[in-house]
Amino acid sequence: MNKLVAALLLTSTLVGPGFAQEITEFRIGILGGENAQDRMTSNECVRAYVEDLLDVPTKIFTPADYDGVIQGLLGGTIDMAWLGASAYAKTYITDPEAVDVVLVKTNLDGSFAYHSIGIARADSGITSLADMKGKVFGFGDPNSTSGYLIPSVEIPQETGASMENGDFFNEVRFTGGHEQTIVAVANGDVDAGVTWADGQGDWADGYNSGALRKAVDSGIVDMNDLVEIWKSKPIPEGPIVLRRALPEDVKTQVVAFLSGLHAQDEQCAYNMAAGETAGFAPIAHEAYQTMIDLRLSQGN
Repeated sequence: MNKLVAALLLTSTLVGPGFAQEITEFRIGILGGENAQDRMTSNECVRAYVEDLLDVPTKIFTPADYDGVIQGLLGGTIDMAWLGASAYAKTYITDPEAVDVVLVKTNLDGSFAYHSIGIARADSGITSLADMKGKVFGFGDPNSTSGYLIPSVEIPQETGASMENGDFFNEVRFTGGHEQTIVAVANGDVDAGVTWADGQGDWADGYNSGALRKAVDSGIVDMNDLVEIWKSKPIPEGPIVLRRALPEDVKTQVVAFLSGLHAQDEQCAYNMAAGETAGFAPIAHEAYQTMIDLRLSQGN
């Protein structure tokens, strides 16, 4: 047997079915939007469950921005993430074969939509977008659906002006994420900004789920100090995705676990879902085609 044939046989053995079904660790990426420690704490129960399930070390990664998770999925260094619809769209546009859409977080009424919510300080005198003319407005992350993409399209439709500095708003700036936007508004660093919530339940609670609910739960903000000045049309909740190259049995086990998480451990599901949820339900890529088209129309 010559060396070339021997090498080919060795390679085929290493990438055969038995080898392909083995992983040495599992990596969960958590989008930015709140500080890294809180993201790790909220998802620690999921990490521990998955580690027991797969019997391999399971780690949480909390990149500073959304693109860190996107690039991790594309580069194979992150295996699972709950993406926003816009972040999924960017991932898919960059590499349609990178990830599989598997599940979506549902609201208490079974729907899987949420809203971009415009907020201002209650004592600012700002009660609507019209009151924001000439003031400072805050976005979250450029790859956020509710923190940038949707409001950057819908708000100009209402104001009749662009989001360029000096056109309607005196200044438009990125804060870095949802928590940062909420804090910036509460502290008066920006006059208003956008974050996300399911729009269900009570304002005083920060609605049932979303960044406002998490901010209330963690004591960052008292909703009595804020006022809602704008709400987007319903936005499809982003998907939980798995890296497509993962072994099929790993994907099957993780999907089954997450599908049953709410029934198994309601508090863990609450932590992962940023508030009240009816659980995680199946969803397909087609649910996000409109968002993909929108990103493409915006130049990705």
